[in-house]
Amino acid sequence: MATRDVGNGPVLGTPDDYPDRPKRGGRLVVHVVIGVLVAIIAGGWGYVMWSMTGSTSGAVAQVVSFTVEPGQAEIVFTVAKPDDRAAVCQLRALDAGHAEVGTKDVRIGPGQGSKQLKERLDTTAEAASVHIQYCNLIE
Repeated sequence: MATRDVGNGPVLGTPDDYPDRPKRGGRLVVHVVIGVLVAIIAGGWGYVMWSMTGSTSGAVAQVVSFTVEPGQAEIVFTVAKPDDRAAVCQLRALDAGHAEVGTKDVRIGPGQGSKQLKERLDTTAEAASVHIQYCNLIE
């Protein structure tokens, strides 16, 4: 091994200082393979998240307000859907422990696009919240 000046060059040496060490090749291939795998996994995860949004139903519902009383609950909500299609929305009342205490299916006929509705649900116990479980196009 050649002697070096301590002030010049890297402390641990250069690749030329170690001729017995094998050359490191193929790093680019490994990085490309890892990059492709990460892209496939990210794309698959993105597709799963996109398909679970439920936004493909074509009917969009939103709660405006709700009130609760012993034995019943009332909800005001809007539904936006194509004018020529009917939709069915399921309303769901939950108690403070998140147990279901009432449900109701509401049908919105064709010819009624965006509409605000007010519905009353009978409940088996006092509800703490009322929400729209789903709203799907039918027919």
